[in-house]
Amino acid sequence: MELIITYPKLFFITLTLVLLFFFRKNNKRRVFLVDFACYKPPKNQQVDRQTFIDKSTKTLCYNKDSLEFMDKMLERSGLGDKTYLSKGLLKEPIDMSAEAAKEEVEMAIFGVIDELLLKTGVQCKDIGVLITVFCGYNIMPSVSSVIVKRYNLRHDIRTYNVTGMGCTAGLVALGLVQNLLKVHDNSCALVVTSESSTANVYKGNDRSKLLTNCIFRLGAVALLLSNKLSDLNTSKYELIHTVRSQTSDDDRSYNCIFMEEDVEGHRGVTINKDLLYAAMKTIRLNISTVAPLVLPLSEKFRYLVNLISTKSKVESYSPNFSKSIDHFFPHVGGKPVLDDLQKKLGFSDEQMEASRMTLYRIGNTSSSSIWYEVAYAEAKGRVKKGDALWQIAFGSGFKCNTVIWKAIRSVNCDEMNPWRDEIHEFPVDVSGIEVVPDLFVASN
Repeated sequence: MELIITYPKLFFITLTLVLLFFFRKNNKRRVFLVDFACYKPPKNQQVDRQTFIDKSTKTLCYNKDSLEFMDKMLERSGLGDKTYLSKGLLKEPIDMSAEAAKEEVEMAIFGVIDELLLKTGVQCKDIGVLITVFCGYNIMPSVSSVIVKRYNLRHDIRTYNVTGMGCTAGLVALGLVQNLLKVHDNSCALVVTSESSTANVYKGNDRSKLLTNCIFRLGAVALLLSNKLSDLNTSKYELIHTVRSQTSDDDRSYNCIFMEEDVEGHRGVTINKDLLYAAMKTIRLNISTVAPLVLPLSEKFRYLVNLISTKSKVESYSPNFSKSIDHFFPHVGGKPVLDDLQKKLGFSDEQMEASRMTLYRIGNTSSSSIWYEVAYAEAKGRVKKGDALWQIAFGSGFKCNTVIWKAIRSVNCDEMNPWRDEIHEFPVDVSGIEVVPDLFVASN
């Protein structure tokens, strides 16, 4: 005490340094989602089941068995009659040229970026990071370069082009953004996700490659993220956790989704009978990491007891995530996977509604699908301040990724929400759709 009285300045300097140390140690740089925009194509690009089959019959050389198989898949896929295809695939005859694919992609990504810039008011000069996400569509110069040129972005912008990582790539990109914004102060990041259906049509008759033709549809999303504290009050969500898992070391997982040529030289994506096995195995692995991060204390205790008392650990434990997660947005890979996730994780029909309605109305748009789900929940006025949102996506490799968000404020349906004009028509009853698993895991 005598020392403190004798040297008051030294005491206060020391105290200040200690407080600064603990402040810096515990003050992790926060990442906010300012806003996002989903692409809604024109009505003249909507396609119903019969139109799809008619187009396939007239233009592509599918045999009778292939056409019947695709018709069954469409009937039992969970897709409705108002999903979207590209202009090229709706032309007579079908146009699958590189130019048609380029037109499809640019209409989608420029559309969502323009909308996002309008919604947020952000200036192009303030964007310091750009990440583009595609699976099968890959050009040179890259899509990120196309965007830099179109919007005259900064010469020192950090650009990344993520390709070939399947339907989970959009969440992989968010993990990358989270790491980049940890080290770059006062920055904004633009993430753009889409895919080209035009460039990825399979033209042969191998059943294991026909599924992608049937369930994949046109869509895109653009996200604006920021680590600026000044953006806190105007942002929608805060990024809390990102979790990545993969089982590529397992041959069955690695080979269950594979791009290759058939015996006639037609390139396509093979989806074999191991898909559900790989999906469930990798999802369980991911959930085992997510559980301790988000579950309430009572569920964590059950989780610990399970780990101690059982050898199978993950498989025998089914925690009730609905106690800590308000909104669940799984990738719309197919109705069988959605059914299994709902059963194992304890989510209600309402919590699964956004994913089922997105599959029905929009279809599988690859890694942008989960954002149509978030937009659905917003359009319904269900997202309230403090709510926890869980996005989980899975894809080739096999990989599974999770992102956990916290709602900074209550979110209502805005004028640019893709569901705004028709949200009153949903939900629709899809419980009567009979799913035959063999349709989704066609064997070679």
